[in-house]
Amino acid sequence: MESTPQKLGLIRTYFDDFSETQVQQFTALDELYREWNAQINVISRKDIDSIYLHHVLHSLSIAAIADFQPGTQVIDIGCGGGFPGVPLAIFFPKVKFHLVDSIAKKLKVVEAVCQGAGIQNITIQHTRAEDIKNRKFDFAISRAVAPLKDLWKWSAPLLRRGTTGDETHAIANGLICLKGGDLAQEIFESGLRPKMMPIHKIFPEAYFEEKFIIHAAK
Repeated sequence: MESTPQKLGLIRTYFDDFSETQVQQFTALDELYREWNAQINVISRKDIDSIYLHHVLHSLSIAAIADFQPGTQVIDIGCGGGFPGVPLAIFFPKVKFHLVDSIAKKLKVVEAVCQGAGIQNITIQHTRAEDIKNRKFDFAISRAVAPLKDLWKWSAPLLRRGTTGDETHAIANGLICLKGGDLAQEIFESGLRPKMMPIHKIFPEAYFEEKFIIHAAK
């Protein structure tokens, strides 16, 4: 089990410029998820003791490749218990995150965690992404929710074209998802030509072997 110093020690191995509010929010996630996971299971029992490696740091791999600018609007499709959206909302406090899921009880956990940790840049909606109308976002994010072809089908109508970040870290608006394993067939079936980044190159932890960030530009 990760001790309190180890929680943020792991995160700070790779990110070191947090405000006191961000430190408090990241630290609060452990107790909040333990409390709510006992009532509504959104994290597997074996993963709850490694929440900062398996969930928080995994989510923050997106922050290592995408420097979301203030005012950027991001939709988390099939957010489940709040990953990757919740850690990214803490990391980017001036970015607007909209977390959607078709299972209401999971969103209850997200809402409670946001309230308990004082996260104010998240909105939630009980819906399917394909049912959202008349809204546009700069990015869609997702973690192991569905095949890439389905994620693109759901997210593409919601995305506006453009880029974010400065000249040296610019990234095209689009879908950014976290996936694992052999993705060759899944990418082929999607008809896309996404960029694929091995997370193990960003965070050289054994857990991230065979895990990837997929970015498909709008």
